[in-house]
Amino acid sequence: MRRIAPLGLRTRLIAAFLLVAAICALTTAALTYQKARNAILKQTQDTAVSSLREQIEQQTTTLPMTQDQLQAVVTELGKRGKPHPWTVFGEYGSLRASSSSAAPFGPVTDTLRRKVRENRYGAFQRVENGSGDPYLTIGIAAVFPHGGVAEPTGAVYFASVPLTDESRTVQAMVDAAKQGAVPAIALAVIPALLAARSVLRPVRDMRRAAQRLGLGRLDTRIEVRGADELAGLARTFNETARALEHSVAELREAEVRARRFASDVSHELRTPLAGMLAVTEVLDEDAEQLDPDTAKALRLVSAETGKLAVLVEDLMEISRFDARAAELNLDDVDLAVAVGKTLERRHWDDGRVRTDLPPGVRARLDPRRFDVVLANLVGNALRHGGAPVLITVRTGPGEDGERLLVEVADSGPGIAPEVLPHIFDRFFKADAARTRSAGSGLGLAITLENVRLHGGTLRAANGSFAGAVFTLDMPLEAHA
Repeated sequence: MRRIAPLGLRTRLIAAFLLVAAICALTTAALTYQKARNAILKQTQDTAVSSLREQIEQQTTTLPMTQDQLQAVVTELGKRGKPHPWTVFGEYGSLRASSSSAAPFGPVTDTLRRKVRENRYGAFQRVENGSGDPYLTIGIAAVFPHGGVAEPTGAVYFASVPLTDESRTVQAMVDAAKQGAVPAIALAVIPALLAARSVLRPVRDMRRAAQRLGLGRLDTRIEVRGADELAGLARTFNETARALEHSVAELREAEVRARRFASDVSHELRTPLAGMLAVTEVLDEDAEQLDPDTAKALRLVSAETGKLAVLVEDLMEISRFDARAAELNLDDVDLAVAVGKTLERRHWDDGRVRTDLPPGVRARLDPRRFDVVLANLVGNALRHGGAPVLITVRTGPGEDGERLLVEVADSGPGIAPEVLPHIFDRFFKADAARTRSAGSGLGLAITLENVRLHGGTLRAANGSFAGAVFTLDMPLEAHA
């Protein structure tokens, strides 16, 4: 199923504002309608009840009543209806009379008759006729004074008052409420847009500021407006950015000092190490003439001096990368020839390293740095993996042109999962069991920097069956 994209904050704010406006408009209209309707009906009802009671009290009743007398009273009452003309029905024992020949019995229910008997002041009921028109039916029992007490005469009169006009008035109010609610909700869009803008403006400012901060512009600040929650958030952002800028500045100064220290130490050690290497080479030639213990110590000093010289050279190379001083000296290179020279120069062409090199593949790269990259990868594979090591060279299409892909796979046990994320870290050694190793821990870091200088990437993984696989992916034509 296709996932529905979430609504934006502006849309949700406007929708919420309009929803509140609609609820308020509908609630106000409903309450107004209810109050006005009750007031209109109550006024009509009170007027009709008072008028009917007054008219009945003014009638002279002779008991017992005959049909003609009951009809005369009903006809007279029907002529005096207020506030609208009404139809009057009379009941006296078994006698029935109506002021209208069209409605001989009238909309009088048993419930209303029972209420009239129970309440000497009368009762009323709202009903509808067969056509759905609303009526107010009032029932009042006729009484006469006897000994200071109102005694019932037995006659009961019912008046049916049409509520058509009141119904039209109420319906007009409903229509007016509907017609007024739509423009009101439409007009609510304007304050909704203004409210959304006032809320979203600082949010947008904060988003842009966060983007600039993420791009390294640590001097980014947000203008604080007002004293609400958003203003407090802006102040917190500014304080955080200020603290981050201060911390990063201190870290950069410490990094610059560390790089300068490594560079200075490397340069200072280079000259005495050159002299030490020359001396140890001379002594190595005469080691056979010395006693065994002295010769062993001499060879140990010579080996450790060589390691120290390699470490100094690696540190100087890393310093050049950190100082952005490393440059490419590009040349057109035949990959098969370049790989062969790297293996021959280090005496790895004795069968320990196998190659899969398609002929005629040429690339524009820095031959010296490519030699360093390949030598470090193969040397690492032989030292920590195992022979045979397979070098595979191929080309493939990329988004920005042809790419050069070089794989170096060994036959060892592979790289532990916990080591993979740190394999290119400086001074990191995967074999933690050995306190000393031949490498300085900078070889793969220097290899990665050389690959990046060519605009490429270097990945480390484990092969499908066994062994580690390093994959170099770089443009076939690098740019200086």
